[in-house]
Parts: sequence; C-alpha cells; structure tokens
Amino acid sequence: MSILINKDTKVIVQGITGRDGGFHASKMKAYGTNVVGGISPGKGGTEVDGVPVFNTVEDAVKATGANASVIFVPAAFAGDAILEASYAGVDLVICITEGVPVKDMIRVTPVLKQNGTKMIGANCPGLITVEECLIGILPGNIFKKGNIGLISRSGTLTYEVVDMLTRAGLGQTTCVGIGGDSVSGLYFKDLLEMYENDPATEGVVLIGEIGGDAEEQAAQFIKDKMTKPVVAFIAGQSAPPGKRMGHAGAIISSGSGTAAEKIKAFAAAGVPVAKEPGEIPGLMKEKLGL
Repeated sequence: MSILINKDTKVIVQGITGRDGGFHASKMKAYGTNVVGGISPGKGGTEVDGVPVFNTVEDAVKATGANASVIFVPAAFAGDAILEASYAGVDLVICITEGVPVKDMIRVTPVLKQNGTKMIGANCPGLITVEECLIGILPGNIFKKGNIGLISRSGTLTYEVVDMLTRAGLGQTTCVGIGGDSVSGLYFKDLLEMYENDPATEGVVLIGEIGGDAEEQAAQFIKDKMTKPVVAFIAGQSAPPGKRMGHAGAIISSGSGTAAEKIKAFAAAGVPVAKEPGEIPGLMKEKLGL
C-alpha cells in the first residue's frame, strides 16, 4: 500500500520541453514512473525522451488517462497551470515551481477544493512511493522500501533524513515534500490522516519548521486521532523573530510560530522531537520497539 501515488499512477509533465521539466521527466521515467505525456503549448505532436507532447492538459488527459500532473513552468504562469490541470480533471497536482505569488495561490486554492483536486506544493521537491512512483526532483537512489512515512516542509532535510533512515535500516512507504510556502496544498494534518489509514505505514516522521501553526494542528490531530507512532523535528530553532529563514512560510511574527511552541505542542501529544536530524532514526526505533 501507499498514499497518493503508486505504480499505476499516470503522470503528465507540464513544462516538459523546458530545461528542468525535460531533465526531471527523464529521471522520473528512469525510476519507473509511468510518465504518459508532457504539456507545452504549440509543441503538440512532438516527443521528449519518447514521451508524447500535447498542447493542453485536457488533450493529454483524454489521450492518456493521466491522473497526476507535475508542474515545472515559470512562477508567473504556475497558478494558471495548476488551474488548467484541475479543470482537466487531474486528481493530483504537484507544483515544483518556486516563487509562485501568494495571490495566485489564494486564487487557485478554492478552485482546487471545488474540483476535488489534491495538490502538493508549490515550491516543493515532490513525492515518492518507494520502488513504484517518483514525481518531482527527489533523488530516488537514497530511498529504500519499508514501513516509514515521511512528511517535510524542507526538501533538503527530506533528503538528509531519508538517507539517515535508510542507513539505519528503516525503509519508507511514501515520502512527501509539501514545500515551505505560506499558502500550500495538502499539509501535515491531511497527510497524517492518510498515513493513519495506510496499512503499510507503521510509523511517521514529520519535519516541520518555524512559522504558521500547521505543526500545532498536526500535534492536535496526532493526540486525538493517530494510533501510529510519530517522531518530529523542527527546523529553525535559533531563528530570531521577524527573520524569514529559507522558506516564505518560515517566519516568526507577533510571537507565534516559534519552534518552542511547536515542540511544546508535540510534547503534549506524546511525540518526541529530535534536537537534531541525526536523532530521528533512533527515536523512531524506540517508538517501534526495535
């Protein structure tokens, strides 16, 4: 089992004729992802690395039955690309693009909800169900099939922690990089519920950071609903108030969104919080009784 994607997921790449879209489409194919098409207006009928290119998402969905789309178009056009995929009936949209204007995300969010479209991102590395499907820019070679789920606001920390888990013999089911923007798609609480309902996932690693209250909401969900063990890490513990750290959403303002508040919320939910990433595998093994 897995969450969100598996070996049967049919993926299209919006922006496949661009440098990044073409490069990562080839990497996804090499991993085994079922990449069925690409989108580039005006270039329909051509191919990129054997993948057929269509002028519109609607054309691609009709021709291939695609149910997931990954977006590599420039930030100024990413909002419209998300909407195009949603209106074409794509179930899951993953937006890799960094720097998407907040006003564009505010505009598309209610449409996604109305259309029943799930979204990961923007400004994210994507997701992977190990040995089945990789969508985005994740380095597939560091992942190992197993029973641990992972959710992270940080792409770099995703890679670092996954590598540590793998070296410690803790393989993964599905790992999701949700991105660090202030307005995003699926967030911790949504994904925790999916992991809770996934028979293959026996434990979850949650990597949060300063800013917002998503981690506090996640802690409350874990306390009220989760039966599976969760281990957390909060990045940005030394960040001063008012200073944005890395991500658009990673900023402490008006005394809220601090690392201390998030750690306190997790502690109240019985979730151990690692002081540094290297502690995560050991904490997870303790929770699993290994």
